[in-house]
Amino acid sequence: MKETKTNAGKGPIRDARTLGLPKMLVLGLQHMFAMFGATVLVPILVNTYGLPLSIQTTLFFAGVGTLFFHLCTKMKVPAFLGSSFAFLGGFAAIGAMDAGIYASMSGAEKLQYACGGVVVAGLLYVVLALVIKAVGVHKVMHFLPPVVTGPIIILIGLNLAPSAVNNASTCWWLALVAMAIIIVANIWGKGMIKIIPILLGVVGAYVVAVIGNAMGATVIVDAASGTTGPMLNFSGMAEASLIGLQPFFTNFSGSVAKFDLSAVMVMAPIAIASMMEHIGDMSAISATVGENFIEDPGLHRTLVGDGIATAMAGLFGGPANTTYGENTGVLVLSQVHDPRVVRLAALYAVILSFSPKFAVLVNSIPAAIIGGVSFILYGMISAIGVRNVVENQVDFTNSRNLIIAAVILVCGLGFTGGLTFTVGGATITLTSLAIAAIAGIVLNAILPGNDFRFGQSANADTAASLGRY
Repeated sequence: MKETKTNAGKGPIRDARTLGLPKMLVLGLQHMFAMFGATVLVPILVNTYGLPLSIQTTLFFAGVGTLFFHLCTKMKVPAFLGSSFAFLGGFAAIGAMDAGIYASMSGAEKLQYACGGVVVAGLLYVVLALVIKAVGVHKVMHFLPPVVTGPIIILIGLNLAPSAVNNASTCWWLALVAMAIIIVANIWGKGMIKIIPILLGVVGAYVVAVIGNAMGATVIVDAASGTTGPMLNFSGMAEASLIGLQPFFTNFSGSVAKFDLSAVMVMAPIAIASMMEHIGDMSAISATVGENFIEDPGLHRTLVGDGIATAMAGLFGGPANTTYGENTGVLVLSQVHDPRVVRLAALYAVILSFSPKFAVLVNSIPAAIIGGVSFILYGMISAIGVRNVVENQVDFTNSRNLIIAAVILVCGLGFTGGLTFTVGGATITLTSLAIAAIAGIVLNAILPGNDFRFGQSANADTAASLGRY
């Protein structure tokens, strides 16, 4: 790594092969560590909603999705596709559904319908890419200004806040340990430490939990009765194989996506926020590398790569993907801008996905640690929405903007149980986030005075990223 830093002073390295294969492999490992904490955290969180999302499947499609993205973008963009936090609210909403066909449905089957919604959300990327190719990015983004996308992103975090509190309440002191490690690493950390605070928070708190478990410490296992139990549960470790196939190979019919309009209406509106995230990440990577990837290979190509990778993951029971800001941080740190090292990280993720024992180990992480991490993470999602509004200088002295934001926030927070209705014998449920997104887009389209111009308004092409810590 010393040679990398020395070369960094002379300028960025475009071809990592000049460093030799051993250092290329290490650089790929560094990118894997940067994405790892956030990528595996998504299935862990989704499991707390009662939906058994597989860590193996998640890692497999993070790697395969990244490789497909690179293929779509002519091997030019050094981006990694990890699990998207934007869709957590959708998974939570579907997990809580108890109307219509979902009334007596198991968590495993609900997950299949949630993944069907993810497939449709991914295909919306492709639709947007085609529209951008046809009419240009500026005309499309005119209908999705920060006054709409900012409040929607804020709601994603706020709607998840109760989940963070519930998990943390199983053992508050352990949750605080996880939070403290993340804060210290993110505020005072240097180099790679600053880039992987979530991973450090989970690992550090887990080590504390192992020590606490050995000393007889307990956590609350049933909030209703206050029943306590061991801090760690390794019951499935012995039975799990070191090497094994992902669930979509071993239980295809129980993993493949199913489709229902209610689930689609939960997930599809989230694509609005995640597409803004994608555009922000492409701008950030372009600025970091010094090349305009929005022009070459083109935003339409990056959207297609991200969208099809997301749809492919959802089809086989995985979460939505998104371009990761953490790996952009690694590009800055290492000054190695060669996409080959990112593709190495993708291969590492695929290899790890073939270990059920590793998945069981990750699943043994106490809920309190997840709660502590979520305190930071969910709050940051909302804060990023605020930043999106502030950086784009949305004028809230303008009544038009004030009304749009107000209606979005009240819809998102007020319709706690969603809105269920029947059309042609089919029961459809719109979640609060879906209602808020629809209301915001419609109001923005019909109210006069929309003067937002993508690429011309203040910071208009640097939308905040949900993947950045």
